[in-house]
Amino acid sequence: MIAIFKREFKAYFTSPLGYLVIAAMALFEGFSFVSMFANGYAANEYTILAQLSLAAIVIPVLTMRLFSEERKQKTDQVLITAPVSLWGIVFGKFASAFAVFALSFSPTLIYQVIYTSRLDALNWLIYLGALFGVLLYGAALIAICMFISSLTESQVVSAVMGIVVAMLLVNIYSFVATTTNAQWLLNLAEKISFDIRYQDFYKGIIDFSNIVFFGGIAFLFIFLTVRMLDKRRWA
Repeated sequence: MIAIFKREFKAYFTSPLGYLVIAAMALFEGFSFVSMFANGYAANEYTILAQLSLAAIVIPVLTMRLFSEERKQKTDQVLITAPVSLWGIVFGKFASAFAVFALSFSPTLIYQVIYTSRLDALNWLIYLGALFGVLLYGAALIAICMFISSLTESQVVSAVMGIVVAMLLVNIYSFVATTTNAQWLLNLAEKISFDIRYQDFYKGIIDFSNIVFFGGIAFLFIFLTVRMLDKRRWA
């Protein structure tokens, strides 16, 4: 798994992709920070919250090549028959994408220190809760989009499908609320909405059910990706 992680993580920075993803996230984080700081508000958690919709676009782009590229270059059979477990392959690729995603939030730590030193903002627990939540949120989306990447050899198709699915999961409650009054459907949308599930973390509330939700989604789609690779190996 470690060898796969190193290979994939290095690949992000031997091409422009890793730099572009981190730069895009850091740019929007910077705009949010400057806006809040200039107005005297120490709300770093808002800077993180503002990245959720962008992350729903960035993550599919970040993961589109994980398996699609292997299939297109016909190296997938070499990979899945190598002396590495399928779980190790999938976890290695997942961890590399997650590491790049996590790095994109590193500027918020600097912003938090600035807030604390200049505005006496000691809301570290709220900040850490918001950061922990967005990393769980990202892990779930990365696993979903990685599974999508394993379904096709086209990186473009993988990215587009990932963006559609991610935006749906983030905005599903708002969409359902504007199209129906069915309470059971609203309740269902509320339970599976990534945006609503994240709201507690944004407020500094660590709800175990939300941890289980995001963690469960991540594990489920990692498992499905492993099964997809296993199916192709025996085919």
